[in-house]
Amino acid sequence: MFLRRFTQLQIGLFLYGLSIALMVRADLGLNPWSVFHQGLADITGLSMGLVVNAVGFLVLLLWIPLRQKPGIGTLCNALLIGTTADLCLWVLPPLEGLWLRAACLVTAVVLNAVATGAYIGAGLGPGPRDGITTGLLRVTNWEIRWIRTGAEATVLAMGWLMGGTVGVGTVLFVLTTGPLLQIFLPMFTRPETAPAGASPAPSPP
Repeated sequence: MFLRRFTQLQIGLFLYGLSIALMVRADLGLNPWSVFHQGLADITGLSMGLVVNAVGFLVLLLWIPLRQKPGIGTLCNALLIGTTADLCLWVLPPLEGLWLRAACLVTAVVLNAVATGAYIGAGLGPGPRDGITTGLLRVTNWEIRWIRTGAEATVLAMGWLMGGTVGVGTVLFVLTTGPLLQIFLPMFTRPETAPAGASPAPSPP
């Protein structure tokens, strides 16, 4: 059982890093957290992947008031997503043609939601950023789509103020990430493995 869940976790983290790289290559606007990471990367001169990992560890401080408990999945998330994103950006070439970039963008948005549902649903601890979502879900009992969308919008505003790139892809991500996660999280979550704050798994709208 643990091996299956750990494998699901690793696949989810890899797909999440890939989704970040695909959005960068689509060049039609980044997801809110990536806008934030890009702004910090521009300011610090660090690679985007390194910033993703560093922010992951810093965000864990926000777990304290939400009484969230980290797990092995939390640590893996903080270490692997940024590393995978940098690796995929190194492998994937820049894209030419609007239709190809648009298809890449849509794929990245859906893939991001699938990846998030997979690694949270593994029940080995949510990622640092998603721990905020699951923590608020447990504390407020609001629907996850509204919590997720609100969190993404807040981070987006902060990233934009730091100079991060905002585009049509950003808008698409903000509008769809909550509803998509509402669909995919229950698909990957079983009652006996539901992470803190997500048990029972939320039902689709």
